[in-house]
Amino acid sequence: MQNCIKLLSLSVKCNARAISTTAPVAGKRNFRKFNVYSKRGTRVVKEAQRTMANPPVPIQKRGVRDTGITINGQYVEIPEKIPEIIVPDLTGCKLKPYVSYKAPEVVQSEFTSLDLFNAVYSEKIMADYKAGKLEADGSSKEPSENEQLTPEVALMRARKTGSDIF
Repeated sequence: MQNCIKLLSLSVKCNARAISTTAPVAGKRNFRKFNVYSKRGTRVVKEAQRTMANPPVPIQKRGVRDTGITINGQYVEIPEKIPEIIVPDLTGCKLKPYVSYKAPEVVQSEFTSLDLFNAVYSEKIMADYKAGKLEADGSSKEPSENEQLTPEVALMRARKTGSDIF
């Protein structure tokens, strides 16, 4: 009878709240969420990935593209596939890399063909008019390099990289 009383008092004490230090899943984890590409596969599979041209389990490259191709077991680097990063020289630049949220918002109207004409040709036309260097049809007697361009050459120059005026 005394043993029963001890068990009863022990069971009453166990019903109290307690902190558990073990995980509720008892050690079972869903490893599909964790991308461990280089750790998956047996040694045989990894050896096949290293040696075979087309392994049964492809090598996970994590989104990185190849910069060459494999021809007859030899990897040939293609210079056009290597990304070229062009970084301007910013020595002496007074701008800072941070733009404050308190900066005033800039509202700019649409850049029209008239604005482009005024930015490129208007000064030359006004100077020619004041100097009397215009023909009867309005063309210049001494045309500049830009005025002598054919439409095809002008289009080609406009589509060149870095040809932005502004």
